[in-house]
Amino acid sequence: MSKLPRPQAPAIVRALYPGLIDWLESPWAGPPQFTAAHSFRVEEMARDNRYVIRAELPGLDPERDIEITVEGRTLTIHAERRQEDGGPYRSEFRYGSLTRLFRLPAKVDADDVTARYERGVLEVSVPVRGGKPEGIRVPIENADSAQARTQGTAGTSRPDAHP
Repeated sequence: MSKLPRPQAPAIVRALYPGLIDWLESPWAGPPQFTAAHSFRVEEMARDNRYVIRAELPGLDPERDIEITVEGRTLTIHAERRQEDGGPYRSEFRYGSLTRLFRLPAKVDADDVTARYERGVLEVSVPVRGGKPEGIRVPIENADSAQARTQGTAGTSRPDAHP
């Protein structure tokens, strides 16, 4: 009795998602390792004259696995989950490091950044000087209205038009 050939994903799918196809075709693999395409989820908000970033980072030790830096107007959160030696025979946990960069508002005081980790959520708070961000309103030209006005005046200024 002969074996039937295993169906293969189309070449375009293999090119677009090489890691996924390899993972799907391997018989006992868990989820793939962290890659550049993976990231942790965040919330950004303004609260009480502060710019607040909340990041989901469950199961990490904030003193050993998380690093927060501020350079200029860029805040960086770096997190790493390490696989301990002698771990389980089979694991579906994801291991590796992830980094997210955030552009801070123009008027921030980077010296007063605070961070707190509670129940798997990291909250970074940056004070914003001057309250609400300044801005100007930009007028929007409606091209349809301008064209209608031009056509309307062009129709009444014809020399052969009779009143």
